[in-house]
Amino acid sequence: MATTEHLTEDQVRRDDRAHVFHSWSAQGQINPLPVAGGEGCHFWDYEGNRYLDFASQLVNTSIGHQHPKVVQAIKDQADRLCTIAPSFANDKRSELARLLSELAPGDLDMVFFTNGGAEATENAIRLARGHTGRHKIFAAYRSYHGATHGAISLTGDPRRWQSEPAIPGVVRFSGPYTYRSSFHARDEAEECERALGHLEELLTYEGPHTVAAIIVETIVGTNGILVPPDGYLQGVRALCDRHGILLICDEVMAGFGRAGAWFACNLWDVTPDLIACAKGINSGYVPLGATIISQRVADSFRDRPYGGGLTYSGHPLACAAAVASIEAFKEEGIIEHARRMGDEVFGPELRALMDRHPSIGEVRGRGCFWGVELVKSRETREMLVPFNASGAALGPVALMQKAAMERGLYLFCHWNVMMVVPPLVITPEEARHGIAIIDEILEIADQAAAAA
Repeated sequence: MATTEHLTEDQVRRDDRAHVFHSWSAQGQINPLPVAGGEGCHFWDYEGNRYLDFASQLVNTSIGHQHPKVVQAIKDQADRLCTIAPSFANDKRSELARLLSELAPGDLDMVFFTNGGAEATENAIRLARGHTGRHKIFAAYRSYHGATHGAISLTGDPRRWQSEPAIPGVVRFSGPYTYRSSFHARDEAEECERALGHLEELLTYEGPHTVAAIIVETIVGTNGILVPPDGYLQGVRALCDRHGILLICDEVMAGFGRAGAWFACNLWDVTPDLIACAKGINSGYVPLGATIISQRVADSFRDRPYGGGLTYSGHPLACAAAVASIEAFKEEGIIEHARRMGDEVFGPELRALMDRHPSIGEVRGRGCFWGVELVKSRETREMLVPFNASGAALGPVALMQKAAMERGLYLFCHWNVMMVVPPLVITPEEARHGIAIIDEILEIADQAAAAA
């Protein structure tokens, strides 16, 4: 049997197809690319073809591939102590918890560590129910909160359908989306007002005294990169305060600089009661998530046990990677760089594409977190591919992704929205190179729109 170091590309591919069961996929219709290595904003295959990672893999490699400081921290921790049970105190675990409490707004001073974002949201709702003694959780239709049973129950998009029936107590509402307003709003101010009115009305119908928490993706991720209108998150916070409801911000995707701030809620000066985070916390170098908890909520469990736990909670290797990542973010000014890239490169240059490509309906985002919405017609705003499209129905979007890979650009698209979400360390030159490729492949979308 060949060792891992000597496996050929063909052997990697054969073993994958024979034994690896891939997520969100029809197993017989995929052919995953074997990846040999990566560095910075690029990864490459066994033939040496390099790809600019405009997706940060799954919007998680925020610090880029193989950052030397983070890699060294994992090696150093492995030499000292690979693992220890959560019931013990560990230096890297304690240090990371302190750093997170310093970065989080308000009195979010306690941290429950998880293995990823789904478990972070699972424990957020468990904490909310335990603190309030209520059972209902309000969650938006355009949302994704993870694939474990509780998290997928909170999720509003069709990925939850196969997992239903869901956990009880989840109530759905429509969040703001001015471009495709559910409330027939004419502008962002009206969208904000009507979306908040809708949420307040549903709370009245459900009985606010039965609602433990409202969970929102601070900036909606895979369901379109939907930046809330100014005033919306403040309005949700006010509704929660009025009725004794906890506000949970899911920052799994939007947090740790993705939107140009440590946490996206900072952009609107909103302090939630709980923050669920993962992904950019250590760029996925070792699996890690966290639920950051306000002191008020944590005090509910001072004299009674919290009913949740994980064998690998606060894994030393993962925590060491996260501490090193946060230090690198500070030393290298990565948060500030991501904000400038959004203001000076991604925002202006993606919007400039609209002048050349009629298939672009809207461009929206912050920092290194952008969505390009593709339409058949700007007048009707009909989606370029249908809601919940898959397989052949993806048509031009799948062709665009294939054309991008052939040109050395890895893109992440969800239905009719192209997500531009590269590592936060991307240079202006790399960003413009990727946008130039997008400019080329958008001809496919233009042609499809013209033929519709």
